[in-house]
Amino acid sequence: MPNQTSDNLAAFRLPCAGANLRRAARVATQVYDDAIRPTGMRGTQFTLLQALNIAPLLSQKQLGELLGLDSTTLTRTLSTLRRKGWIRSQPGADRRELRLSLTTAGKGEFQRVRPYWESAQKRLKQALGTNWNQVIDAAVRVAEAGAEVQQKART
Repeated sequence: MPNQTSDNLAAFRLPCAGANLRRAARVATQVYDDAIRPTGMRGTQFTLLQALNIAPLLSQKQLGELLGLDSTTLTRTLSTLRRKGWIRSQPGADRRELRLSLTTAGKGEFQRVRPYWESAQKRLKQALGTNWNQVIDAAVRVAEAGAEVQQKART
């Protein structure tokens, strides 16, 4: 058990992987949110703009899978981005499917906020040092494994 007066309780390893991952995600999210706060954009909004900048014309379902977001949360955030004129939808090959992409304004917003995001990215990268790529690779593996576990539970 850690000393309750310790300044480094964040380094304490909890027995639950989920608890450790949620804690890491919350702390990392705070770093990015603090960095982009002056822009008026939320981290969730930037993440969607970033994803659509990298992978345009994803369906909403694909975007949700890529980001590990439930449909309700994704729909709510996409609605805000549509209202601001930052994304557009167009029919896919299957007319029931909509493909999402950034508008010119959305690309501009992404580029405007990107330096703030980059400052957070740089600070985390410096804090993690040579472990940076290992941490990112581990996070991707956890997301992939979690998706597999969820898929198997559904079948």
